[in-house]
Amino acid sequence: MAEPRAAHLTGVHAVSALGRGPEAQLAGVLAGEPAFGPVRRFDTTGRRVTVAATLPEVGTLPDELTAAIDAACRAAGLDGARRAECALLLAVHGDPDVSALAAQVAVGCGLGGRTRVYTSACVSASTAVADAAALIGRGDLDRAVVAAGYLVEPDQFALFDAGRALAVDSAVRPFSAGRRGLLLGDGVAAVVLEASTASHRRGTEPVATIAGWGRAGDAFHPCQPDPTGAGLARAVGGALRRAGLPPEAVGYVNANATGTAQSDAAEAAALHRALGGHAGQVPVSSTKALHGHALEASGLLELVVTALALRHGTLPVNAGWQGPDEHCPLNVITDGPRRTTTAHALTLNAAFGGANTALLVGLP
Repeated sequence: MAEPRAAHLTGVHAVSALGRGPEAQLAGVLAGEPAFGPVRRFDTTGRRVTVAATLPEVGTLPDELTAAIDAACRAAGLDGARRAECALLLAVHGDPDVSALAAQVAVGCGLGGRTRVYTSACVSASTAVADAAALIGRGDLDRAVVAAGYLVEPDQFALFDAGRALAVDSAVRPFSAGRRGLLLGDGVAAVVLEASTASHRRGTEPVATIAGWGRAGDAFHPCQPDPTGAGLARAVGGALRRAGLPPEAVGYVNANATGTAQSDAAEAAALHRALGGHAGQVPVSSTKALHGHALEASGLLELVVTALALRHGTLPVNAGWQGPDEHCPLNVITDGPRRTTTAHALTLNAAFGGANTALLVGLP
């Protein structure tokens, strides 16, 4: 049996309240200043929480997705002929028009391959990346565009606020004592994933490699995570097995950590379960404390910032820290950005319903 082909990231683009473009994302997460502010896009009168991480000026979601995909394709050096053969895997919030949205965006960017739409909540984008890597690995595709988008809007904002999930102190404090909840944020991202053989033929220098991926379910509760972290731990284990690497190879974790009490503690348990003694040593932070929770787009936005931080050799701080929590015994980055020489990082996501994903990012 032939060895699976490696999946390279050859073009990336992202937009969030930290700014537009990959350079703005890297600068923002390394500056460590949260991007939360008053919501002015719609009326928040009567809401418990009135802040989010939003761009001051933003287009429609189809326009933002089209611009992000075009920028990622240009960064990857894809001409019209290669775009025409390129698949699109799109992660967005589920509604009756998502297939039409995918078709509209594909046509607007000149992507002529198959399209898939992912609406599996906060693991939508990371699931799409895992599928793209699997399709490339077994030779079904030479390249694919994975794109994702969420722009803070009144319906989801109202649901999270009514559910008491939003932080009333206007700060996201992952793994910290005194954490009060999550805050939403804009996120639109696109990446080109390409078989290593195809990128080598084109002489393209990859940004990073998807070294491994894993997915697993909790089968525990519709909303609450399994407090033992068993599902997420299995996802991490799957990513490491696909990469053929031991836990000690992981030099950074960009955690799912949303700043909510139960999910952060469950994720800490998952890391100890999956990484053993290494879990207390590996540096951990959650960039949601800076750019907010972009729901369906979170996995892709966080993949981009993780890959860029790895290339830069600097790990983002875990903003909002107030002190250690005994239920989250991790090596949380609290003292500012941290230099690193590691070649591998995990980026984790989890969703309502007990879905968990782990992407293992490597330097090429």
